[in-house]
Amino acid sequence: MKFIDTHHDQWHTVGGEDGPMSHPPIKSYSLLTLGQWHAVREQWPAQGSADYKPVGVILPNDTDIEVLEADVAKLALVVLQFPKWVDGRAYSQAHILRARYRFGGEIRATGEVLVDMMPLMARSGFDAVVLRADQERAAAERALGFFAARGHYQGDIKATKPVFGRAA
Repeated sequence: MKFIDTHHDQWHTVGGEDGPMSHPPIKSYSLLTLGQWHAVREQWPAQGSADYKPVGVILPNDTDIEVLEADVAKLALVVLQFPKWVDGRAYSQAHILRARYRFGGEIRATGEVLVDMMPLMARSGFDAVVLRADQERAAAERALGFFAARGHYQGDIKATKPVFGRAA
């Protein structure tokens, strides 16, 4: 899991004096709202083309992830939001992005991201997080390591079958 320090992040939102620009300029490592993305998506080249520039989208957790299905080849980053730590819709969004749409870019969690959420985030498809300000990175790393060493019976985004064998 990658822990993001927002002060040193290469990704930047595109805004103007009055908030997000409706038609942002095309630049590398732009992090766009869904509305901004829809304004420029038709002209954005797919990854692998010579004129591709990495772009990311911030998706609210109450938005159907299907709105990005046709765009996964163009996106390098999808930011999923946890407005409250008890609201788990972003877990489902991440799982669908990885399992159904085979999204290979970065899936980042923001908002009310707590240490206790790390193992399920990793199993759901998240690979980067912005921890809530009162959370400690060292504690999050311990939480990730605890279950990784012991394994899980249930499948997840990386292992779709049970990890432990069945008795014969």
